[in-house]
Amino acid sequence: MTTYLFPGQGSQSKGMGQTAFDDYPDLVAQADEILGYSIKKLCLEDPDNQLNKTQYTQPALYVANALLYLQHLQRGGTAPDFLAGHSLGEYNALQAAGVMSFADGLSLVKKRGELMSKAVGGAMAAIVRVGEVDVERCLTENNLIDIDIANYNSPTQTVLSGLEKDLEDAQPIFEKAGAMFIPLNTSGAFHSRYMENARTEFAEFLNQFKFSVPGIPVVSNVSAQPHDPENIRQALADQITHSVRWTQSIRYLLGQRETDFVEIGGGDILTKMVKAIQSGEESPRPRRRRNRVTPGTTQNRRTESDATSQEILSPQRTVEEWNSRAPVGTRVHVTGYDELFVTRSIAKLLFGIRAVVYMEGYKGYFSLTEVTPEVTNV
Repeated sequence: MTTYLFPGQGSQSKGMGQTAFDDYPDLVAQADEILGYSIKKLCLEDPDNQLNKTQYTQPALYVANALLYLQHLQRGGTAPDFLAGHSLGEYNALQAAGVMSFADGLSLVKKRGELMSKAVGGAMAAIVRVGEVDVERCLTENNLIDIDIANYNSPTQTVLSGLEKDLEDAQPIFEKAGAMFIPLNTSGAFHSRYMENARTEFAEFLNQFKFSVPGIPVVSNVSAQPHDPENIRQALADQITHSVRWTQSIRYLLGQRETDFVEIGGGDILTKMVKAIQSGEESPRPRRRRNRVTPGTTQNRRTESDATSQEILSPQRTVEEWNSRAPVGTRVHVTGYDELFVTRSIAKLLFGIRAVVYMEGYKGYFSLTEVTPEVTNV
């Protein structure tokens, strides 16, 4: 038995879907008409650096995921027994199940992205190394009543959402409790009470659409159970203000004896989460791949001969090497961006497997595999 998984925001990358756009010209043209711009150009070139802005990220991911799913089936992939998607990815799961057309799904995520992009003053942070029960207890015992849990991603990775000042105040409390507190690059407090205005407006927008009974069971982010066909519209509206219960969703599928999970889209983020949930601990150290292409991954990965020294070294050695030659304030190039960035921290090791650094003007981290110090001529 097989479950296909669709990722959401955070999995986007320039070049995603490049193997599929030319295979489905009619759908691409339909997407361009709905969006008012070239979705292929956005996904493959991102000339105006818009791909990481949520009003563009969401349609881009939806289209890339949808095309890659079709391509996967046409290349011999079997129809799944279950479908699930993380946040935005849930729309792809519903579209794949026949609940909505490609065009209706795109219209919905376009509106969803526009509404979420209007959110200001909010922030999000990942809490790692402690369990979800410990996170909930820490919030309660420290009277952090204005912070919501946005995502239950794995047994030891939970995402918080709230006002920026409240999260700043919460950071030392969680760190004292033994957690790693990782601010994320978001403009709003997604999946929290602070998105209520967006939820209300989106609920009205949803009334324009008709939804069919799923041809394949789709696990809901809100309930962590298969969608009730009579309640899909309400569930999609509630998803904006409710937690993404990913851990509970995967546990439900494991309870159905689902052991074969296939991730469609831009990488292996959800695959790692599933492994962490299966093992009951954070994701194991990944093995370095040799330019292997899995369903939905882009094919513009560098080969090992092109890899930087950061990619060849172990993550810990990468951190040590970086800190020995790139002090705080180093000007750097980041893959996919034209402008120069300036570091605001030393390099750090996250999750035991990822070497990262923080930049001025950004809340979240950047992987050192995508960062190169500026070379100056003396």
